[in-house]
Amino acid sequence: MYDVKVRVRDLTKEFRVQIAGRDQAVRALDSISFDVGAGELVALTGRSGCGKTTTLRIIMGLEQASAGTVEVGGRMVNRCGYDRGMVFQHAELLPWRTALANVEFGLEVKGVAAAERRRIALRNLERVGLQGAMERRPYQLSGGMKQRVGLARALAIDPEVLLMDEPFGALDAQTRESLQAALIDLHEQTRKTVIFVTHDLDEAVLLADRVCVFAPHGRIHETVDIGIPRPRRDVVAIRGSGEFQAKRYRIWKTLKGLDDRAPGAAS
Repeated sequence: MYDVKVRVRDLTKEFRVQIAGRDQAVRALDSISFDVGAGELVALTGRSGCGKTTTLRIIMGLEQASAGTVEVGGRMVNRCGYDRGMVFQHAELLPWRTALANVEFGLEVKGVAAAERRRIALRNLERVGLQGAMERRPYQLSGGMKQRVGLARALAIDPEVLLMDEPFGALDAQTRESLQAALIDLHEQTRKTVIFVTHDLDEAVLLADRVCVFAPHGRIHETVDIGIPRPRRDVVAIRGSGEFQAKRYRIWKTLKGLDDRAPGAAS
């Protein structure tokens, strides 16, 4: 049994929207519950609009739940905090700051002294292989490099939990695979607790210890234990293994079954 780092209980989120001129409630999350163990990497996957990103944003404190609770390290979440860091789908770097200054930003807000900020930021740029690009501004960085800066920025505040919202989704295949390998290495080094949103089933199985499969209307239909041992340094061998293919097929089959049962699905 693992130590629980993140505890989500009966999480519900409703939005008010205008439909045909009438104000109506739309339920994005429907009483979901799950735990994430300390040092565990859990992926959230499912079709677009099923509540994955909303779940992540509530855990981060960027949105408030309509009902239910989130605890991180035994503390109730109701706003953003330094115990959580987030990597977004697009890096959202400050364009007037260098890569180094972007990584320093959270530390600056936190009140860390300048010399210490620089030391920590340099160490985390080195972790993601960008120490040679520290003086470049965002327009001088490739998409993959920007995401590495975003990852370094999140790690710099030394969060207990790292939240990642499809951070590799907009990248080309080669860059994406390079960053997947980098994340595996970083997770091995830091043993951070990670919650990772992805639509890519290969990515989910390659990176995660468990995969939560979301159904439409914000429910968790199934949680799949991946069971591939760590460390996972040889990603080529892992992708070619029967265990990898079996777990990927199981998740795909689950999603296909949910699609087939959805209203309006072809008979």
